[in-house]
Amino acid sequence: MNELGRRERKKRETREALAAAALRLAVERGVENVSVEDISEAADVSVRTFFNYFSHKEYAILGRDPDAGERLLRRLREAPAELSPLAALRSAIEESLDDLERDAVAWSQRAALVAESPMLLARLVMAGADDERRLAAVLAERMGVDADDPAGRLTPLLLAAASGCAIRVALEHRGATNDARPLRALVHEALDQLATGLDHGNPQGGAVRPEQRDEA
Repeated sequence: MNELGRRERKKRETREALAAAALRLAVERGVENVSVEDISEAADVSVRTFFNYFSHKEYAILGRDPDAGERLLRRLREAPAELSPLAALRSAIEESLDDLERDAVAWSQRAALVAESPMLLARLVMAGADDERRLAAVLAERMGVDADDPAGRLTPLLLAAASGCAIRVALEHRGATNDARPLRALVHEALDQLATGLDHGNPQGGAVRPEQRDEA
């Protein structure tokens, strides 16, 4: 392995050690009773090193990895041009779903902590919004629309948000039920429902708007 490969591996191992220590301490003590100093000591690194990887203790507990986000964006950019925006997005998130599947216990623990900690929830929402904006920008590129144009930005933003929502709902569903299907299958089922429309009670297809009801 070359020097660059060794450095990247060391960085990944350090990030994973910090995230694992942060999650373990948060589960044991509660989010509010864990400090950056506690996490750094548990991972056997300095506080300065901690901030090389995470800007907040909450991001460490959440296991936020910007490199994973960059890999997702790269896969989306490299998806075959003939794929529809949703199909390209489905293809791009496959690796992310595999990572979540391998770390299912940790993500279940994180979900439980988020439900108990307003600060952790706030950080998750902030991180998710940032991820969605970046994902939407790449989708807009693929679609040939200006992400800053009010008329063109709605669809890429909606697609980006829908993918995150599908993953979150699939994780919550599996945690709350005995559904043993792979996470990938649950996420794609959620995306299928979004793609075909959730308003099954409307035979015309699509949502019935208030003004349409008034005209009826």
